Amino acid sequence: MGSGRRPLVAGNWKMHGSRAENTALLEAMLARVDGLSAEVLVCPPFVYLSEIAARLGGSQIGVGAQSLCAEPIGAFTGEVSAAMLQDLGCKYVLVGHSERRTLFHEDNQLVARKFVAAQSRGLVPVLCVGESLAERQSDRTFTVIREQLDAVLVAAGIDAFAHAVVAYEPVWAIGTGKTATPEQAQAAKHIDARSDQYSLGVILFDMLCGRPPFEAPQSSEVLSMHIHSNPPSPREFAPHREITEMAEGVILKAMQKDPNRRY
Repeated sequence: MGSGRRPLVAGNWKMHGSRAENTALLEAMLARVDGLSAEVLVCPPFVYLSEIAARLGGSQIGVGAQSLCAEPIGAFTGEVSAAMLQDLGCKYVLVGHSERRTLFHEDNQLVARKFVAAQSRGLVPVLCVGESLAERQSDRTFTVIREQLDAVLVAAGIDAFAHAVVAYEPVWAIGTGKTATPEQAQAAKHIDARSDQYSLGVILFDMLCGRPPFEAPQSSEVLSMHIHSNPPSPREFAPHREITEMAEGVILKAMQKDPNRRY
């Protein structure tokens, strides 16, 4: 996702709403969206998707689902497939929301399968990543996010991120009275797609520093020179050590996966 992409403002309704409440909310939104520079998305509960998609058809407000099944079809009582969501007119679907991860025990591998399932039917997955308060306090923010991203990279490849949204959702800021600063959110900024995981490591280094992405170098020596000759200045908010470890970890994994490739 390049920096020229329109901002996306998405509202996850969770398990709230009624037909009357939905109508009132949508009418209020429709009266205010004209001229907005941002793309607007609502993610209502499954049971309201068809009605809301019909009401919003042709408007500037998109419709997305809150989750989906990783399987395409079968005996999965209570589940909804990507094909069903597409059939209803959904464009987006949330995957990996913190409540799905914690309350319904969806691990990184299942989230990755859901990501792939969504894209298989032309849906845009909104991949939610983020750390808990305990993980942040134990300095595991970048480790947790890296693991969440790595699972999707392995399952879908880096090119898949050109047709996806990565939403940083600091779990510790939800309902706790604590809030994420703009700097904290920027430090976990979504990633521009490039050709492979090796390139991703370089992009992580630069983008977590808030810089324009540096094109992937041709060797690990060049990468090391780039990282260590371009440490963040005191004005840049991402810690040098954590960024370096994160970038080098991604690159090392890519090299181990394909040891015969020339970089």
